[in-house]
Amino acid sequence: MPPLHRRLTTADAVVIGLGSMIGAGLFSAFAPAAAAAGSALLVGLLLAAVVAFCNASSSAALAALHPAAGGTYVYGRERLGPLWGFLAGWGFVIGKTASCAAMALTAAEYLVPDHAGPVAAVFAAALGAVNCAGITRTARLARVLLALTLAALAASLLAVWLGGASAPASALPPAPLGVPQAAGLLFFAFAGYARIATLGEEVRDPERTIPRAIPLALGIVVCLYVVVGSTLLVALGPRLATSSAPLADAVRAGDLPQLAPFAVVGAGVAALGALLALLAGVGRTTLAMAREGDLPAPLAAVHPRFATPHRADLLVTAAVVVLVLLVDLRGAIGFSSFGVLVYYAIANAAALTLRPDQRWFPRVLPALGLAGCAVLALTLPWTSVLAGLTCFAVGTTLRTWHHRRAR
Repeated sequence: MPPLHRRLTTADAVVIGLGSMIGAGLFSAFAPAAAAAGSALLVGLLLAAVVAFCNASSSAALAALHPAAGGTYVYGRERLGPLWGFLAGWGFVIGKTASCAAMALTAAEYLVPDHAGPVAAVFAAALGAVNCAGITRTARLARVLLALTLAALAASLLAVWLGGASAPASALPPAPLGVPQAAGLLFFAFAGYARIATLGEEVRDPERTIPRAIPLALGIVVCLYVVVGSTLLVALGPRLATSSAPLADAVRAGDLPQLAPFAVVGAGVAALGALLALLAGVGRTTLAMAREGDLPAPLAAVHPRFATPHRADLLVTAAVVVLVLLVDLRGAIGFSSFGVLVYYAIANAAALTLRPDQRWFPRVLPALGLAGCAVLALTLPWTSVLAGLTCFAVGTTLRTWHHRRAR
């Protein structure tokens, strides 16, 4: 099979990771997390960040040793066996396809709320076309969307702070038992650094670039999320748990409601940036699985001109278009979190097999990440857990049938 081309720099990788994480959580995950944990939302955020740090360390070390497209699908196959690799890849594909639908719907609900479904389908199709046209075009557009997002976010936060919006802290009581579920939902937001690893075959000098880019992108986003989460709790109080547009509602609650359009546009652009990076990651994992025979072989094709997995990208884009017309946003977030937590649990299990000279962290870190992923996955809403387990059972059954038929 023809290889992909190494075109991405460290800055490109960081931008793609930031675009995934900023859009994925700032404008969509805080409300369901607040509904679960109440004013203990920040505790759930920090718990999710700790688990994400463990996962990021494992992913960075593994990516430096196995710099191929596919991320944990490749690491699981190489270090644990083909079945574990398949489970990781399948979890990523189904989980992140749901994330793509969530991001397309988030963008549409902010920008064109009266026609969210059809507009989300158009967004998905347009960005899918950009991905098919080459990874450098994806990186360039990701830079533009990230710059617009950060500018709009800065304007929105200033409007909230200067507008003096505040709600009584006691109005949203803490719910300690809901902290793990809040962390599981917020983990959906941090998982964007996986885009850097799944693009490993297109990164220059991956042994140095990936271990730098992953922790850098994650650290920036954790700081940003703490600032935004604190601001929303102070500004909205109990309204945060039910808000469909928390940052815009926080601006409107203050003395500068005329600046709310910045939050609306910023949210829409951020979600589009996340969608762009997500589509690229899912397409590369699909390519890797097709190369190994875990998905149909035609999906391993690489475009002779654009050097992209165009068939895999087109299939993923088509699946997202269908999903946005069928699912709701909160259901997509929970389902996505379950699939991705399984993916990272396998990444941590693979990292446990590394020798001391192959990692720069103690062995307890991936063990903590593995346990954290398991706990967060099982504390998600039961509907998300049930749907996720069903999809894994279906995928494993189809793989077994396909391999027996091939033999």
